[in-house]
Amino acid sequence: MTVYIVRHGQTEFNLQGIVQGSGVDASLNDTGREQGRFLYEKYRTVPFEAVLTSGLKRTWETVDAFIKDGIPWERHPTINEMSWGSHEGKKGTPESIAEYQSIKDGWGLGEIDGRIGGGESAREMGERLQTFIDHLPTRDEKLLLICSHGRAMCGLVTLMMGRPIDRMNELRHSNTGLWRATLQEEGNWHFDLLNDRTHLPESLISGSW
Repeated sequence: MTVYIVRHGQTEFNLQGIVQGSGVDASLNDTGREQGRFLYEKYRTVPFEAVLTSGLKRTWETVDAFIKDGIPWERHPTINEMSWGSHEGKKGTPESIAEYQSIKDGWGLGEIDGRIGGGESAREMGERLQTFIDHLPTRDEKLLLICSHGRAMCGLVTLMMGRPIDRMNELRHSNTGLWRATLQEEGNWHFDLLNDRTHLPESLISGSW
C-alpha cells in the first residue's frame, strides 16, 4: 500500500493567524483553492482508489477535484486537527502564543499530557491517530490519497515512522505539503516524500513551520 498524505490548503483563518483546531470548520480561501488546483494538476493521473479526509471541510475542499473525478471518498474524524480548546476561533495573543510554545516545548520533552487552552493533549491525539494508522493495512486498496491538518499530520507521520508522539515537533508542514509512504512487508512505513511542495509555484507556498 502507498499513501499520499497532504495538508489542507490555506484558509482565511490561517492567513489571519486565527486558531482553527478541530472546533472551527473554515473553508479554503482563494489561495487555498489555487493550492488544491495545482495539487490536482500534478497528481491527477495517479490512480488513487480512495480519498480519505478528516471530518472538517477544509480537507475535502482541498481534494475536491479528485472526489469529483469519481474516486470513492470517506471522512475520518480520527485525523481531525488537534483541539486547541479555548483558543479556537481567536487570534493569537502574546499570552496564548507563550502558552502554546511552552506546552509544545513540553511535548518535545516527553510531557505529552500537556494541553493548550484546555483542549486535546498530545497523548490523546496520538491515540486517535494510531487508530487511523492501524486501520490502513486492513483496507483492500493499494493507493490512497489522505488529507489532514498541520499538527495532526505531524503526529500522524511521526507515528507512521515508528517514532513516539513526543518527536512530532521535528516535522514541518505547509499548506498542501505532500508526504508519500509505502507499507513494507515487515509492517513499517517508508517515506520517500516529506512535505513536498514541488507542485506549487513559489507564490503559493504558505504555512511552513
